[in-house]
Amino acid sequence: MSRPLDITPARTLRGTLEIPGDKSISHRYALLGALAEGTTSITHLAPGADVQSTLACLQQLGVDIDYPSPLTVRLHGRGFAGLETPSATLDAGNSGTTMRLLAGILAGCSFRATIAGDESLSRRPMKRVIEPLTAMGARIDARDGHPPLTISGGSLKPIRWRSPVASAQVKSAVLLAGLRAHGTTTVEEAMPTRDHTERAFPVFGLAVTTETVTSGTHVSVDGGQRPVAPRATLIVPGDPSSAAVWAAAAAARPGSSVELRNVCLNPSRLGFLAALERMGAIVEIEPSDHIGGEPIGVIRVSHGRHAATSIDAAEVPGLIDELPVLAARAAHGGGLDVTGAGELRVKESDRISALVSGFRQLGVDVDERPDGFVVHGDRPPAGGTADAAGDHRLVMAFTVVGLGAAGPSRVTGAEVVGVSYPGFERDLARLVS
Repeated sequence: MSRPLDITPARTLRGTLEIPGDKSISHRYALLGALAEGTTSITHLAPGADVQSTLACLQQLGVDIDYPSPLTVRLHGRGFAGLETPSATLDAGNSGTTMRLLAGILAGCSFRATIAGDESLSRRPMKRVIEPLTAMGARIDARDGHPPLTISGGSLKPIRWRSPVASAQVKSAVLLAGLRAHGTTTVEEAMPTRDHTERAFPVFGLAVTTETVTSGTHVSVDGGQRPVAPRATLIVPGDPSSAAVWAAAAAARPGSSVELRNVCLNPSRLGFLAALERMGAIVEIEPSDHIGGEPIGVIRVSHGRHAATSIDAAEVPGLIDELPVLAARAAHGGGLDVTGAGELRVKESDRISALVSGFRQLGVDVDERPDGFVVHGDRPPAGGTADAAGDHRLVMAFTVVGLGAAGPSRVTGAEVVGVSYPGFERDLARLVS
């Protein structure tokens, strides 16, 4: 049932939050745990629906999963050879990560399986993962490059793949398939993407090499390796993309300051902080520990001033999920010019068109581009009603806009925020004054 979120303008945002577990890392730990020899325990999982989709798919493949407490799981690994032919279509829900990474695993399995998703996921492009996995020897049937995907896997050969799009999901799918190939598989990236898979592999006893070259980054994995369950419980660090919402909101409102604890400080995920600093925010990062190959710590963000900035194609891979809330920050003053972000059009929504439409409904002066947008930031938002277009990132962005609007705002279809951040409204209430 569709549910709106009503937002009252806020004077300031102040307080401290424990950030929910990172979605990208949760997916990877669960998938590798399913393939590992032994039992993998994971706690502080991402609470949203996407990770639940991954776990449900793994159970359909014969993986036994215990749930000793909320956001804690124990996966009894089956190995590649132990996965079972599913009796029904695997349902990835709204999760592109589930579909693409699971496709990499299924490419090396000697049975036939179909992965489908919801209406939104069914519109998302999958040729980018179909092509390399097909080159490795899998057979994948799709509907004009879109889900559902029917995968007939088996013996794979190694490839050297240069992805035409900057995608950590494609890279991860190829590396997972590479574990089953006879030889060394390499993914070449012109621009580095999130490296959570490369950091997770050694935690499960898997060797992976990363080489920085003039033309970008080369990531390689040797086939024939078998993951082993780690002895210690894996703790998923806090999600930088969730932290970015409150960082952007605090940066936008004079007198605001937030402290965000136990956040993943992986450098490939912190591009949004550099952008906020250019927009005038005061940012402090305090590293505290490493868990599961990932650095964690505290992020503190305060409002400083309003300044205009731009983001181009070279910066986009490091903050693509945070672009909507950065745009919302710019709506309060300063402005933001984004180019080279055409990938936003094939997310859970056409995130450029839907963002521009929603911003205009909230009284923001914004222009649409084929590969981005311009937020002028020359007047405060007026408030109004914006449609989330089935996109969890837009619920959060429109909320940040509404916090500084001249009048009340409403986001329709706000229930979709549960895909990644079910506790979003609760945490909002904790910070608003």
